[in-house]
Amino acid sequence: MSRYRGPRLRIIRKLGELPGFTSKSSARQTPPGQHGTSVKKLSQYGIRLQEKQKLRFNYGITESQLIRYVRKARKIKGSTGEILLQLLEMRLDNIVFRLGIAPTIAAARQLIGHGHIIVNNEKVTIPSYECKPKDTISVSKKKHSRNVVSNFFETSNINTIPIHLSFNKETLIGTVNNIVNRQSVNLNLNELLIVEYYSRKV
Repeated sequence: MSRYRGPRLRIIRKLGELPGFTSKSSARQTPPGQHGTSVKKLSQYGIRLQEKQKLRFNYGITESQLIRYVRKARKIKGSTGEILLQLLEMRLDNIVFRLGIAPTIAAARQLIGHGHIIVNNEKVTIPSYECKPKDTISVSKKKHSRNVVSNFFETSNINTIPIHLSFNKETLIGTVNNIVNRQSVNLNLNELLIVEYYSRKV
């Protein structure tokens, strides 16, 4: 399944606020569609599906990618739900977004793909690159890269940097201080329901 390319506000109205998906907000609070005004009670399956969709749309990953992350999280000792969130939060595209370098994760993915982002003094063009504590993330010193990032800064809605990261706006250098904790994940969802959703599928 490919990434979503349709109207973003439609998804926000359906799933709620997704910071990594879009910085826009909808004035209309009803779900999309001609029957949006009538609130339909979701089944247990529907609730789990909705939580899963929040995760997928926010981080901009495909269904097959999410399944791979769930499988990987299960193999690591600890709470599968929290580990799943950690794996997604430590993706390079998400780190670039959380540092405020890009307004959305999709914009961060574009920056990385075009070679504007440097990790530990080496250019990385893979958005799914897994960052680790002590990694340094910076913007290429090329003038074009700096101009592109400056434009992104103007539209970025990141006001505070999470405690597991640090960033110097003057040098455009960020550091991963440690693994993200659950409290620092800026996403309103129940990760346990996502694990339950995949319990019979993976």
